[in-house]
Amino acid sequence: MSTAFVLIKTKPMMEAEVYRALLSIDNVVETHVVYGEYDLAARIDFSDEKEMAKVLMGEFRKIPGVEQTETLIAVEV
Repeated sequence: MSTAFVLIKTKPMMEAEVYRALLSIDNVVETHVVYGEYDLAARIDFSDEKEMAKVLMGEFRKIPGVEQTETLIAVEV
């Protein structure tokens, strides 16, 4: 199992709607409202890159109010 953290910018006043939509995605393990350049941070777990792409390019892009994302893939050291 691999993990990625997704930083999300939303349209103004859409944070709560996007937050709720993220919680309905199976691969999303955690979601938090954050202060700073981004509005939300979500942790997703996935089995392979294909599943990650399906979640990010499919599920996340369908959420109304998402303007921009940045994905950080976790690695072991």
